[in-house]
Amino acid sequence: MYEKILKKYPPDQENLIYILHEIQDSNPQNFVPEEAITVVSEYLKISAAHIHGVLTFYSMFSTAPRGRNVIRLCESPPCFLKGSEKILRKLRDLLQVKIGETTKDGIFTLELCACLGVCGNAPVMMINEDIYADLTEEKVEKIIAEIKGRA
Repeated sequence: MYEKILKKYPPDQENLIYILHEIQDSNPQNFVPEEAITVVSEYLKISAAHIHGVLTFYSMFSTAPRGRNVIRLCESPPCFLKGSEKILRKLRDLLQVKIGETTKDGIFTLELCACLGVCGNAPVMMINEDIYADLTEEKVEKIIAEIKGRA
């Protein structure tokens, strides 16, 4: 399974992040499993501990199963000042999860992140690769309902 991804990249350590992203993106549960770490370690000739370090350093990676849609709510000062706390409460109420948890149906995982770089449009969240800005509780409700409708 991982060999197809690895064939796209020369066995250079500089390709580690690209490989890990592709492995995670190809996994329906949005995470990098232990078996993948072993395979990548052997391919790139770097330690599994080094790979674990990379996976735990970057917030976009996960070593545990997550929902099909990963919600990352920005908790930077601009987002906080513009109401991200209310947005977080709304998300927790709608999804019935705490930060870091996945909904029972496996559709959503709720996470916090330091900054999404869209401070002028705070509060902001990212769901998978899509940015949602100028959030209100009503907008969040519509976004979640729309994604659930596609699931």
